[in-house]
Amino acid sequence: MSIFIGGAWPYANGPLHLGHLSSLLPGDVLARYYRLKGEEVLYVSGSDCNGTPIAIKAKQEGVTPKEIADRYHAEFQECFEKLGFTYDCYTRTDTVLHHEVVQDVFMQLLERGILYKKTEDQCYCEDCNQFLPDRYVEGTCPYCGEQARGDQCDYCSTLLNPVALLDKTCKTCGNTPIIRDTEHFYFELSSLQHELEEYLTEAKANKRWRENAIQLTSRYLSEGLQDRPVSRDLPNGVPVPVSGYEDKKIYVWIEAVTGYYTASKQWATINKTDESIFWQEDTTAYYVHGKDNIPFHTIIWPAILKNIDKVPLPTHIVSNEFLTIEQKKLSTSRNWAVWVPDILKHYHPDSIRYFLTINAPENRDADFSWREFVYSHNSELLGAYGNFVNRTLKFIEKFNDGIIPTGELDLRVQARIVSLYDEVGSLIERTQFKKALEAIFNIIRVSNKYFDEQKPWVQLKENPKKCTNTLTTCVYIIANLAQLLHPFLPFSSEAIQKMLRVKELAWQETKIESIEIKNVEALFERIDIDRIAIETKRLLDKSR
Repeated sequence: MSIFIGGAWPYANGPLHLGHLSSLLPGDVLARYYRLKGEEVLYVSGSDCNGTPIAIKAKQEGVTPKEIADRYHAEFQECFEKLGFTYDCYTRTDTVLHHEVVQDVFMQLLERGILYKKTEDQCYCEDCNQFLPDRYVEGTCPYCGEQARGDQCDYCSTLLNPVALLDKTCKTCGNTPIIRDTEHFYFELSSLQHELEEYLTEAKANKRWRENAIQLTSRYLSEGLQDRPVSRDLPNGVPVPVSGYEDKKIYVWIEAVTGYYTASKQWATINKTDESIFWQEDTTAYYVHGKDNIPFHTIIWPAILKNIDKVPLPTHIVSNEFLTIEQKKLSTSRNWAVWVPDILKHYHPDSIRYFLTINAPENRDADFSWREFVYSHNSELLGAYGNFVNRTLKFIEKFNDGIIPTGELDLRVQARIVSLYDEVGSLIERTQFKKALEAIFNIIRVSNKYFDEQKPWVQLKENPKKCTNTLTTCVYIIANLAQLLHPFLPFSSEAIQKMLRVKELAWQETKIESIEIKNVEALFERIDIDRIAIETKRLLDKSR
C-alpha cells in the first residue's frame, strides 16, 4: 500500500510557533507509523516563499523577499530536524521546478476550459501606487463583524473578496484604498458543485475527515460554490504563463496546494525514481493542516486534481482546531505566542511532541500553558514512562550484573502488548492520535503497578526465578514501548533501542535477547517548577 502525507506549508515570513507545530505534528506521527509497518510512504511539505506575507515582511525590513524567504526556510528546516520530523522532501515554492509544475497545471486547467477571463473590481492604493494583494487589505468582515484580512476571515472561516470588506485600509500605509477594475483569470468552481457534493458524501460515509472539515465544507457547498480568481497583481510569485499576462501572478490558493505535487516530483528527481506510485487510485492520501486551511484541501485541491486527471483525491483530512496560549488566542502581531526556536533551546523535543499530542486540538480548541507543560513532563514522561524504564534497567544493572535475564514472560502481559499494536495502529490510521497515545500511557501506568506488585527486590531474595520472570517481562514491555511510542516520541524510543541493542524497530511484537547493559541513563530529566514562573513572565513581557 502506498501512503501519501502532505503537511501544510508554513509562510516563510516569521518563526514557527506552537500553533504551526500543533497542526503539523500529526503528519510525522503518520509517516513514522506507516514506515514501521513497512508501507511505501511519501511525506512532503515545504516553505511557502511566494505571495503577500513575505512581501510585507520584506518591505518592513527594507530587504528583498528572497532574503526573508531564505532566512525563514533555513530556520524551519532546522526546527523540523530538531523536532524529529522525517519529511522525505521538504522544499520551497520559489524553486524553478515548482514554478514549472504550477504553470503546467495552470495551462492544463486553461485547456480544459475551467478557467476564464473576467474584469473585476480590485482594491488600489493611490499612496502606494499599486493594486493591493488581498492580504494587503484589512477591514471588517461583512459576515461576522470581526477584523479580517482580504482573503479570509479567520473568525468565521469565510473566504472573502477584499472589495467586500467594510472600513478597508491598506496594510502598508493605512490609507483607504479605492476600487479600480483589472482583468484576471477565474476558476469556474461553480461548475464542480455536484462533483464536490458527491465527494463530500463519500467522505462522510467513510468517516475519514475530521468533523470540522465535514461541517465547514458542507457549509461552503450549501451556500453554493463561487468562481474564484486564479491570478493576482502580486509583487512576487509564479508568473501567469499566458502571453500578455506575464506581469500577473498565479494566486497562492491554487499555487501553494500544487506544491504537494511539486514536492513529489522533486523527491522523484532526487531519488531517480517515479512519483506516480503515490498518485494512483489505491493510494491513501493524508493532508495535515490547521482549521483555517480546510477549504483549500477539501474544495480547491480536489477541484484542481479532478481537472488535471490526478488521483487520489484527499482521502483523510487531518484538520486540527486552534491552539490557544495561556487561555488567550494566539497572536503573532501582539507577540502572544510560544516560538518554536525558543522552546527548543530549553526543552526535550519529545516533551514538546508529547504535550502537543496528548493535548491536541483534534476536536476543539486546546490550550498550551507553561504550568501544564511542566507538570505533564514531570508526571507522565519522567514520573511514569522514564521511571518505569529507569527502575527496571537500573535494577538489572545493579542486581543482575547488567545482564538482561531470559525468563518466562507473563502471558497476560504479552497478550495485552500484542493487542496494543492493533489498537494503537487502528487509532493512528483513523487520525485519533490523542487516544492512541493515551492507550500506550495507560499501559505504562499498569506496568509501573506490575513492577510494584511483583516486588522484584523481594523476589530476588525469596524466589529468584520469579524475579527473573518479572524482569524479563518488564524488559519485554520496554522494548515494545520503544516501538509503540516511536511515532510519537522518537528520541526516547531511539535511546531505548540503543540501550537494548534493538537492530531495527517495527510495528510488531519484539523480544530482547540476553545482553549486557551498562551505564543506564535516565530518558528524561526533571524540569524545575520555577520554569513555570520564568516562562510565563517572559511571555507576558514580550507581548507588552
